[in-house]
Amino acid sequence: MDTAKPGSDRAQPSEEDIREYARQLRTLPAERIVADMLFSLINGAQAKLGRRDARLLIDLAAVSLEHARDYLSAGLAKQVDGVLGQLRLAQVSAESHGGTGAAEE
Repeated sequence: MDTAKPGSDRAQPSEEDIREYARQLRTLPAERIVADMLFSLINGAQAKLGRRDARLLIDLAAVSLEHARDYLSAGLAKQVDGVLGQLRLAQVSAESHGGTGAAEE
């Protein structure tokens, strides 16, 4: 689904496009939707490592995981836990090495 801002050159989704997207979401298992959201946050954090906003994305993914954990498979929860642990270490390392700092955000 297109999320273009008003006034942009990109076409807005039609009403039928929105209905089709809603139909697709209804058929997906909730775990899939949550996994997609978690990995979007994780991918964003990886791209921003060393910046303050990476920490925000890591923390948001961690809080989301804790709230959803009882509804997720053990395998998915374990996978996300592992990736978050690695991201936390990478973030601390990037911050301590003075990578791209908050001033560049």
